Amino acid sequence: MARRKFIQSAFALLTNGHLAGFWQGRIYQGPLKSLCLPGLNCYSCPGALGACPLGALQSAFSGLTGRIPFYAFGMLLLFGALLGRLICGFLCPFGLVQELFYKIPVRKVKKGRWSQRLTYLKYPLGLFFVLVLPLGLLFFGSGGEPTFCKYICPAGTFEASLPLLGANPYLRAAAGILTAWKFFLLFLLTVAALFVFRPFCRFFCPLGAWYGLFNGVSAFGIAVDKKTCTKCGRCAAVCQSDVRLAGDRECISCGECVKSCPTRAIAYKNPFASAPFPKKMIRAFCMKFNDF
Repeated sequence: MARRKFIQSAFALLTNGHLAGFWQGRIYQGPLKSLCLPGLNCYSCPGALGACPLGALQSAFSGLTGRIPFYAFGMLLLFGALLGRLICGFLCPFGLVQELFYKIPVRKVKKGRWSQRLTYLKYPLGLFFVLVLPLGLLFFGSGGEPTFCKYICPAGTFEASLPLLGANPYLRAAAGILTAWKFFLLFLLTVAALFVFRPFCRFFCPLGAWYGLFNGVSAFGIAVDKKTCTKCGRCAAVCQSDVRLAGDRECISCGECVKSCPTRAIAYKNPFASAPFPKKMIRAFCMKFNDF
């Protein structure tokens, strides 16, 4: 767990390295900004060096770029095929933020059937706000909008609105009802994150929903050897997310379940196991990684 927190923190600092933007109240506009980052890291965050793939996709659908979003789709496919929801567990700054709130010592709400059912909410939510609504506004209205980013995304509110409004008095003066609505949603989510493990990731995040579709085929992440798995349920019991079996669509590959398996059927995938030259070195690394 400590190693995962280190990776999460290091990646968040690396991808939000434009520190001057936080006290200047300005968004970085350099050449790196056209690159998509894997996690939910808002484009408008004053420290962000890259773009959120969801934001890039919606910008294209909303007509802001006037182009078919081959790049955004391609990056989403690449990230999903390589890492799946391992991105959620290791490379998403907003996931780290929720985990830090969850560490505050208050009485926690245990997962159950209620939380498993809520995990399905992120699929229609993402489909409607990321694809249907932006395209509908584009074709039947006066112009499209990145609706998920504009009306819902709490990551954008936390990572962008908070520091920008704090540093820029002109933006504070221009804030209105929409800003108040976004802060209200962020407040609700923050309170929920005190009691429920990563509520936005589990129930609302379209990016997590997308990456979860790739968990079974991604090159990296958690995998279960079905030959040795006894379906004892220990992986689901120890997991703070809503997995039914390690490595399924809700698994963020945190590794908490690896040591809990009595038959050692759970491990991190090793896509290089059959490579002739680095086989021993990579196998040793993966074995050590499984000891989290």
